[in-house]
Amino acid sequence: MSPTYQPRRYSPALLAELRAKYQAERDRRIRPEGTAQYRRAAGDLSAYAKDPYTRWAEREPVRDRVEATVIGGGFGGLVTGARLRQAGVESLRMVDEGGDFGGTWYWNRYPGVHCDIEATVYMPLLEEVGYVPKWRYAPGEEIRQHAVAIAKQFSLYDDTLFHTRVTGLTWNEDTADWTVQTDRGDEYRSRYVVISSGTLSQPKLPGIPGIDEFGGHTFHSSRWDHDYDLTGKRVAVVGTGASAIQIVPSIAPDVEQLYVFQRTPSTVDVRGNRPIDPEWAASLKPGWQRERMENFLTLVTGGHVDEDLIDDGWTATAKLQRQMLTGTVDENLTAEEREYLDELADARKMDEIRHRVAATVEDPATAEILKPWYRYMCKRPTFSDHYLESFNRPNVTLVDTADLGGITAMTPTGVKVGDQEFEVDCVIFATGFEVGISGVVSGTLPVHGRGGQPLLAHWAKGPRTLHGFYSHGFPNLFHLGSLQNAAAVNFTHVLQEQATHIGALVAAAAERGAQRIEPTAEAEQGWVDTIRATAPVTFDFQAECTPGYYNGEGKPRPVNNSFGPGPVVFHELLRTWRAEGGMDEVLRS
Repeated sequence: MSPTYQPRRYSPALLAELRAKYQAERDRRIRPEGTAQYRRAAGDLSAYAKDPYTRWAEREPVRDRVEATVIGGGFGGLVTGARLRQAGVESLRMVDEGGDFGGTWYWNRYPGVHCDIEATVYMPLLEEVGYVPKWRYAPGEEIRQHAVAIAKQFSLYDDTLFHTRVTGLTWNEDTADWTVQTDRGDEYRSRYVVISSGTLSQPKLPGIPGIDEFGGHTFHSSRWDHDYDLTGKRVAVVGTGASAIQIVPSIAPDVEQLYVFQRTPSTVDVRGNRPIDPEWAASLKPGWQRERMENFLTLVTGGHVDEDLIDDGWTATAKLQRQMLTGTVDENLTAEEREYLDELADARKMDEIRHRVAATVEDPATAEILKPWYRYMCKRPTFSDHYLESFNRPNVTLVDTADLGGITAMTPTGVKVGDQEFEVDCVIFATGFEVGISGVVSGTLPVHGRGGQPLLAHWAKGPRTLHGFYSHGFPNLFHLGSLQNAAAVNFTHVLQEQATHIGALVAAAAERGAQRIEPTAEAEQGWVDTIRATAPVTFDFQAECTPGYYNGEGKPRPVNNSFGPGPVVFHELLRTWRAEGGMDEVLRS
């Protein structure tokens, strides 16, 4: 940050002016079709979703019975598999659409990819595997290899179906198990099923007219074509979110010309990545990762700790995250006073972000386009020490598409914005994944419980679960994710707590000889009521935000299904529930 930067003094009138500026910038980018502006990587665009990393192999369909199935090989599935092994489950099958473990980190292998949460709290089961990350923000390959290490440590490769998508789950009351069907012709039975398929695996594409007519080379950033040499090529990168922030500086030195197509700029704060000190790593005592994880989670959800062990861009902006996440609030202030102070702190942080752009990017016109005009948590914050600097290169051009709602069309030779065409050899879609759309919710993974009842029919008026894990009428079926659960920026921490809970339930069922794990209808309704009573009210905040995946491209959902008091309280609630006889309510013969 330039030493000349001085925080601006905001009066209520100046805050009102800033609010109006944010509204005007939002309105430039709103498209009436909302999320429908994107297309699924399916049908005639299915090539964008194919696995370029692992060869697809023929195999015979599976016909057998296992104790447990975990759908999804990302960190949620891996940690669940580990906890089930620790709970004594020997007959365990993992199923994943990719060719190996890793989930998002299996798919994301683009140049420059790193995690944006400090690796010591992001990468799960470090102590169990006996590993300390090499970098503060680990590169993608290090993270992927750690996923593989977890799978090996807990023997999760023993009975895994890769390149396989589960297409149906049907409960068998007589045998107290599920029939699992897949797109590879498999049909087998499983006592328990855990759905951890996540929502960051299916690439999404912009609905650009002519996208299938371009005569050059194209691919999605999550299916990076490492066989295609970008050296000396004219390249378009579509998107300026977390992926593009890392891709652009990584490929800019090699290409002849790089066009970066931007609808909305990201906030780009200092990353400050560095190698982890080996002496510090050697000094760590047992329990070190849990301590750091809890410290980070407490801070970013508004709690108090004596010392910030992570001390990075996330913990420094914890108060600003209250608008989208949850945490402790000062009850001595009125809601209006809290909103005013939040908005004031937000304005100052965004001024700092915009000042960094102006101090880094040499061309004033380009710098102006790169300045983000919205509240801090309207889009997921990004961090980079190289992205902004890339626009000082003579071969990098920023193309603003805001007023046109994005790219207008693709032609056989290039990309059009309005009447201007940019001729390119290659187009890279850094447009992210389908977010918040699991197979269960979308209906691509139909689930039929007791009496053949469809799960989506049971959820017709909204999700119905106990603690976000399981539903009445659907025994031995568990869901991982944010549904009726508690959210956090470090989602792997949340997934670990969920996996631990499921492992404890399965272990208790084995110990007591219970055949089914299922909440009562009363317990389910009680949790639905709790969610409705405590869910954070984010609709007004999101409705005023610039469009993005956080707010459904400008059309936020009016109902929030998160546990309002936040993950720290929720995790303690689960521990107390287990310790004080809660499992007696769900274990059945």
